[in-house]
Amino acid sequence: MGIYNAHAYFFGGNNMAMNLIQLFISVLLYFVLFYGISFILNMILKMTWIMAVVYPVIVLWIIGRVSLFDYIFSPGEAFTTLWENIIGISFYDIIILGSGLLGIILAGLTIRFLRKSGYQMF
Repeated sequence: MGIYNAHAYFFGGNNMAMNLIQLFISVLLYFVLFYGISFILNMILKMTWIMAVVYPVIVLWIIGRVSLFDYIFSPGEAFTTLWENIIGISFYDIIILGSGLLGIILAGLTIRFLRKSGYQMF
């Protein structure tokens, strides 16, 4: 289903408690997923904030729901679709995507602390 219009997915049903559980699990999954990816990339590439630079591109790709090739071969239509989807994003989407950004920032701080403490990855 994707992240776009998660409000209808999370809060559209009759069982509100189950939908809040789904929101909590989504937030937790995005946090852990991007924390792990960022930690591994930071460890291997030795560039602490690489994912903080890449993450906005990933978010725009998730929100845009357009193939990456469309941004090159038909940019007018692709960026119009992206803008419409950015305007239509809900508060719950922002919470979920924000948890991914929080995971990336925490991974960067963790790597920085480990390096300062003398831990060598590779």
